[in-house]
Amino acid sequence: MSLDVLVVGGAGVDTTVYVPVLPLPYADTYAVPPIVDRIGNTGAGVVLGCHALGLAAKLVDIIGDDPQGRLVRETMEARGVPFAYEVSAAGTRRSVLLVDDEGRRLSLYDPRFTPGERLSAASYRDDLAAARHVHLSITDFSRHLYPEVREAGVPCSTDLHDWDGRADYQKDFAYGSDLVFLSAAALDDMGETMRAILRGGRAEAVICTAGARGAYLLTDPDGEPRHTPPAPLPGPVADSNGAGDAFVSGFLYGRLRGRDVEECMRLGAIAGAHACATTGTHEAPIDERTLLRRAGR
Repeated sequence: MSLDVLVVGGAGVDTTVYVPVLPLPYADTYAVPPIVDRIGNTGAGVVLGCHALGLAAKLVDIIGDDPQGRLVRETMEARGVPFAYEVSAAGTRRSVLLVDDEGRRLSLYDPRFTPGERLSAASYRDDLAAARHVHLSITDFSRHLYPEVREAGVPCSTDLHDWDGRADYQKDFAYGSDLVFLSAAALDDMGETMRAILRGGRAEAVICTAGARGAYLLTDPDGEPRHTPPAPLPGPVADSNGAGDAFVSGFLYGRLRGRDVEECMRLGAIAGAHACATTGTHEAPIDERTLLRRAGR
Protein backbone atom coordinates (compact mmCIF):
# COMPACT_ATOMS: atom_id res chain seq x y z
CA MET A 1 0.00 0.00 0.00
CA SER A 2 1.27 3.45 -0.89
CA LEU A 3 1.30 5.90 2.00
CA ASP A 4 1.42 9.67 1.92
CA VAL A 5 2.38 10.05 5.58
CA LEU A 6 3.69 7.58 8.14
CA VAL A 7 3.48 8.99 11.68
CA VAL A 8 5.68 7.37 14.31
CA GLY A 9 4.78 7.68 17.99
CA GLY A 10 2.77 10.13 20.01
CA ALA A 11 -0.75 8.79 20.61
CA GLY A 12 -2.36 9.05 24.01
CA VAL A 13 -5.43 10.11 25.94
CA ASP A 14 -6.35 13.62 27.09
CA THR A 15 -8.50 14.12 30.16
CA THR A 16 -9.95 17.58 29.66
CA VAL A 17 -11.13 19.68 32.59
CA TYR A 18 -12.78 23.03 31.80
CA VAL A 19 -11.95 25.64 34.45
CA PRO A 20 -13.04 29.27 34.79
CA VAL A 21 -9.58 30.82 34.67
CA LEU A 22 -5.86 30.04 34.38
CA PRO A 23 -3.88 30.05 36.56
CA LEU A 24 -6.43 28.41 38.77
CA PRO A 25 -6.43 29.87 42.31
CA TYR A 26 -6.19 27.35 45.10
CA ALA A 27 -9.45 26.04 46.45
CA ASP A 28 -10.41 22.76 48.07
CA THR A 29 -13.04 22.00 45.41
CA TYR A 30 -14.20 23.38 42.08
CA ALA A 31 -17.42 22.30 40.41
CA VAL A 32 -16.60 21.85 36.74
CA PRO A 33 -18.41 20.79 33.55
CA PRO A 34 -18.25 17.08 32.63
CA ILE A 35 -14.69 15.77 32.55
CA VAL A 36 -14.04 13.96 29.28
CA ASP A 37 -11.44 11.43 28.12
CA ARG A 38 -10.58 11.79 24.43
CA ILE A 39 -7.83 10.72 22.09
CA GLY A 40 -4.96 13.18 22.28
CA ASN A 41 -1.23 13.80 22.04
CA THR A 42 0.71 14.91 19.00
CA GLY A 43 1.09 11.80 16.83
CA ALA A 44 -2.63 11.15 16.99
CA GLY A 45 -3.31 14.76 16.01
CA VAL A 46 -1.05 14.70 12.97
CA VAL A 47 -2.31 11.36 11.63
CA LEU A 48 -5.98 12.21 12.19
CA GLY A 49 -5.49 15.64 10.64
CA CYS A 50 -3.76 14.23 7.57
CA HIS A 51 -6.44 11.54 7.20
CA ALA A 52 -9.24 14.12 7.38
CA LEU A 53 -7.51 16.05 4.58
CA GLY A 54 -7.62 13.03 2.28
CA LEU A 55 -4.02 11.91 2.68
CA ALA A 56 -3.24 8.22 3.07
CA ALA A 57 -1.86 8.27 6.60
CA LYS A 58 -0.88 5.60 9.11
CA LEU A 59 0.25 5.63 12.74
CA VAL A 60 2.81 3.29 14.29
CA ASP A 61 3.20 3.50 18.05
CA ILE A 62 3.73 1.83 21.41
CA ILE A 63 0.72 2.03 23.75
CA GLY A 64 -0.52 0.24 26.83
CA ASP A 65 -2.87 -2.70 27.20
CA ASP A 66 -5.16 -0.54 29.31
CA PRO A 67 -8.43 1.42 28.97
CA GLN A 68 -6.59 4.37 27.47
CA GLY A 69 -4.92 2.17 24.87
CA ARG A 70 -8.30 0.70 24.00
CA LEU A 71 -9.70 4.22 23.51
CA VAL A 72 -6.85 5.02 21.11
CA ARG A 73 -7.36 1.78 19.15
CA GLU A 74 -11.13 2.19 18.96
CA THR A 75 -10.88 5.82 17.84
CA MET A 76 -8.44 4.98 15.05
CA GLU A 77 -10.63 2.09 13.91
CA ALA A 78 -13.81 4.20 14.00
CA ARG A 79 -12.22 6.90 11.86
CA GLY A 80 -10.66 4.47 9.40
CA VAL A 81 -7.03 5.31 10.19
CA PRO A 82 -4.57 2.41 9.86
CA PHE A 83 -2.78 1.84 13.16
CA ALA A 84 -0.01 -0.61 13.99
CA TYR A 85 1.00 -0.81 17.64
CA GLU A 86 3.08 -2.68 20.13
CA VAL A 87 2.35 -2.95 23.83
CA SER A 88 4.21 -1.10 26.55
CA ALA A 89 4.19 -2.40 30.11
CA ALA A 90 4.22 1.22 31.33
CA GLY A 91 0.82 1.94 29.81
CA THR A 92 -0.56 4.58 27.45
CA ARG A 93 0.58 8.20 27.55
CA ARG A 94 -1.85 10.52 29.30
CA SER A 95 -2.41 14.24 29.73
CA VAL A 96 -4.69 16.18 32.02
CA LEU A 97 -5.65 19.41 30.25
CA LEU A 98 -6.99 22.40 32.12
CA VAL A 99 -8.81 24.64 29.63
CA ASP A 100 -10.11 28.08 30.61
CA ASP A 101 -12.98 30.16 29.24
CA GLU A 102 -10.65 31.80 26.68
CA GLY A 103 -9.58 28.43 25.28
CA ARG A 104 -6.10 28.55 26.80
CA ARG A 105 -4.75 25.32 28.19
CA LEU A 106 -2.35 23.99 30.79
CA SER A 107 -1.17 20.45 30.08
CA LEU A 108 -0.05 17.98 32.74
CA TYR A 109 1.72 15.33 30.68
CA ASP A 110 2.47 11.77 31.79
CA PRO A 111 4.77 10.26 29.11
CA ARG A 112 4.77 6.72 30.57
CA PHE A 113 8.40 6.52 29.47
CA THR A 114 10.18 3.15 29.53
CA PRO A 115 13.98 3.50 29.22
CA GLY A 116 15.37 1.55 26.28
CA GLU A 117 11.96 0.91 24.69
CA ARG A 118 12.13 0.38 20.93
CA LEU A 119 9.75 -0.34 18.07
CA SER A 120 10.47 -3.63 16.35
CA ALA A 121 11.45 -3.22 12.70
CA ALA A 122 8.57 -5.48 11.66
CA SER A 123 6.07 -2.87 12.85
CA TYR A 124 7.23 -0.12 10.50
CA ARG A 125 9.73 -1.28 7.86
CA ASP A 126 7.25 -2.07 5.06
CA ASP A 127 5.37 1.17 5.69
CA LEU A 128 8.60 3.15 5.69
CA ALA A 129 9.43 1.77 2.26
CA ALA A 130 5.97 2.76 0.98
CA ALA A 131 5.74 6.25 2.51
CA ARG A 132 6.21 9.57 0.75
CA HIS A 133 6.85 11.32 4.06
CA VAL A 134 7.57 10.33 7.67
CA HIS A 135 6.63 12.41 10.70
CA LEU A 136 8.55 11.46 13.83
CA SER A 137 6.95 12.44 17.12
CA ILE A 138 9.41 13.22 19.91
CA THR A 139 8.85 9.93 21.72
CA ASP A 140 12.25 8.54 22.66
CA PHE A 141 11.98 5.39 20.55
CA SER A 142 11.28 7.49 17.43
CA ARG A 143 14.78 8.98 17.40
CA HIS A 144 16.27 5.58 16.62
CA LEU A 145 14.48 5.43 13.25
CA TYR A 146 16.46 8.29 11.69
CA PRO A 147 19.18 6.08 10.13
CA GLU A 148 16.55 3.90 8.43
CA VAL A 149 14.56 6.92 7.28
CA ARG A 150 17.72 8.30 5.68
CA GLU A 151 18.59 4.96 4.10
CA ALA A 152 15.08 4.78 2.63
CA GLY A 153 15.48 8.27 1.18
CA VAL A 154 12.18 9.46 2.65
CA PRO A 155 11.86 13.10 3.79
CA CYS A 156 10.85 13.52 7.40
CA SER A 157 9.52 16.08 9.83
CA THR A 158 9.16 16.53 13.56
CA ASP A 159 7.46 18.87 16.00
CA LEU A 160 9.59 20.05 18.93
CA HIS A 161 6.60 21.72 20.63
CA ASP A 162 7.73 24.08 23.39
CA TRP A 163 11.47 23.37 23.15
CA ASP A 164 13.61 26.07 24.71
CA GLY A 165 16.36 25.66 22.12
CA ARG A 166 18.81 24.24 24.67
CA ALA A 167 17.54 20.95 26.15
CA ASP A 168 19.42 17.95 24.78
CA TYR A 169 16.39 15.64 24.49
CA GLN A 170 15.03 17.34 21.35
CA LYS A 171 18.34 17.83 19.53
CA ASP A 172 18.33 14.53 17.62
CA PHE A 173 14.93 15.50 16.22
CA ALA A 174 15.87 19.14 15.57
CA TYR A 175 19.03 18.28 13.66
CA GLY A 176 17.85 15.08 11.97
CA SER A 177 14.65 16.25 10.26
CA ASP A 178 14.04 17.89 6.89
CA LEU A 179 11.14 19.97 8.24
CA VAL A 180 11.18 21.16 11.83
CA PHE A 181 8.10 22.56 13.57
CA LEU A 182 8.20 24.18 16.99
CA SER A 183 6.40 26.68 19.16
CA ALA A 184 7.63 30.10 20.22
CA ALA A 185 6.24 29.57 23.73
CA ALA A 186 9.55 28.80 25.48
CA LEU A 187 12.05 30.53 23.17
CA ASP A 188 14.15 33.46 24.35
CA ASP A 189 15.26 34.26 20.80
CA MET A 190 13.00 32.68 18.17
CA GLY A 191 15.08 33.76 15.15
CA GLU A 192 18.38 32.55 16.56
CA THR A 193 16.92 29.17 17.55
CA MET A 194 15.51 28.73 14.04
CA ARG A 195 18.84 29.70 12.47
CA ALA A 196 20.71 27.28 14.76
CA ILE A 197 18.50 24.40 13.61
CA LEU A 198 19.22 25.19 9.95
CA ARG A 199 22.95 25.56 10.57
CA GLY A 200 23.33 22.51 12.78
CA GLY A 201 21.22 19.94 10.99
CA ARG A 202 19.51 18.80 7.80
CA ALA A 203 16.44 20.99 7.83
CA GLU A 204 15.44 22.82 4.68
CA ALA A 205 12.79 24.78 6.57
CA VAL A 206 11.98 25.62 10.19
CA ILE A 207 8.42 26.63 11.08
CA CYS A 208 7.64 28.30 14.39
CA THR A 209 4.03 28.75 15.48
CA ALA A 210 3.21 31.66 17.78
CA GLY A 211 -0.47 31.32 18.64
CA ALA A 212 -2.50 34.45 17.94
CA ARG A 213 0.59 36.09 16.41
CA GLY A 214 0.58 33.62 13.54
CA ALA A 215 3.61 31.62 12.44
CA TYR A 216 7.13 32.15 11.12
CA LEU A 217 9.12 30.43 8.38
CA LEU A 218 12.89 30.33 7.96
CA THR A 219 14.72 28.69 5.06
CA ASP A 220 17.95 30.73 5.06
CA PRO A 221 20.30 30.25 8.03
CA ASP A 222 21.53 33.81 7.58
CA GLY A 223 18.09 35.32 7.08
CA GLU A 224 15.18 36.50 9.16
CA PRO A 225 11.98 34.51 9.76
CA ARG A 226 9.13 35.41 7.42
CA HIS A 227 5.77 36.01 9.04
CA THR A 228 2.51 34.26 8.16
CA PRO A 229 -0.47 36.03 9.76
CA PRO A 230 -3.01 33.98 11.70
CA ALA A 231 -5.99 32.76 9.72
CA PRO A 232 -9.42 34.11 10.69
CA LEU A 233 -11.15 31.98 13.29
CA PRO A 234 -14.26 30.28 11.88
CA GLY A 235 -16.05 30.78 15.21
CA PRO A 236 -15.45 31.61 18.88
CA VAL A 237 -12.36 30.13 20.50
CA ALA A 238 -13.38 26.85 22.12
CA ASP A 239 -10.16 25.02 22.88
CA SER A 240 -6.59 25.67 21.70
CA ASN A 241 -5.59 22.03 22.23
CA GLY A 242 -4.38 20.40 19.03
CA ALA A 243 -3.84 23.64 17.10
CA GLY A 244 -0.14 22.96 16.57
CA ASP A 245 -0.78 19.42 15.33
CA ALA A 246 -3.48 20.75 13.00
CA PHE A 247 -0.98 23.28 11.62
CA VAL A 248 1.47 20.45 10.89
CA SER A 249 -1.18 18.39 9.08
CA GLY A 250 -2.28 21.40 6.99
CA PHE A 251 1.32 22.17 6.07
CA LEU A 252 2.05 18.55 5.13
CA TYR A 253 -1.11 18.42 3.04
CA GLY A 254 0.14 21.39 1.03
CA ARG A 255 3.62 19.94 0.66
CA LEU A 256 2.38 16.56 -0.52
CA ARG A 257 0.00 18.25 -2.95
CA GLY A 258 2.90 20.16 -4.52
CA ARG A 259 2.17 23.63 -3.08
CA ASP A 260 5.00 26.09 -2.48
CA VAL A 261 6.18 26.63 1.07
CA GLU A 262 4.37 29.94 1.55
CA GLU A 263 1.07 28.32 0.59
CA CYS A 264 1.84 25.42 2.94
CA MET A 265 2.22 27.96 5.75
CA ARG A 266 -1.15 29.47 4.90
CA LEU A 267 -2.85 26.08 4.82
CA GLY A 268 -1.29 25.23 8.17
CA ALA A 269 -2.60 28.48 9.65
CA ILE A 270 -6.13 27.74 8.41
CA ALA A 271 -6.05 24.24 9.89
CA GLY A 272 -4.74 25.58 13.20
CA ALA A 273 -7.46 28.23 13.39
CA HIS A 274 -10.09 25.56 12.74
CA ALA A 275 -8.76 23.51 15.67
CA CYS A 276 -9.06 26.49 18.03
CA ALA A 277 -12.77 26.80 17.23
CA THR A 278 -13.56 23.13 17.94
CA THR A 279 -13.93 21.43 21.31
CA GLY A 280 -11.43 18.74 22.22
CA THR A 281 -7.93 18.03 21.03
CA HIS A 282 -8.55 16.06 17.82
CA GLU A 283 -12.32 15.58 17.69
CA ALA A 284 -13.12 17.40 14.45
CA PRO A 285 -10.05 18.12 12.28
CA ILE A 286 -10.60 20.23 9.20
CA ASP A 287 -11.45 18.33 6.00
CA GLU A 288 -10.00 18.93 2.56
CA ARG A 289 -13.04 20.68 1.12
CA THR A 290 -13.28 23.13 4.01
CA LEU A 291 -9.54 23.83 3.97
CA LEU A 292 -9.52 24.63 0.27
CA ARG A 293 -12.67 26.74 0.50
CA ARG A 294 -11.21 28.85 3.28
CA ALA A 295 -7.99 29.15 1.30
CA GLY A 296 -9.96 30.48 -1.65
CA ARG A 297 -9.30 27.44 -3.83
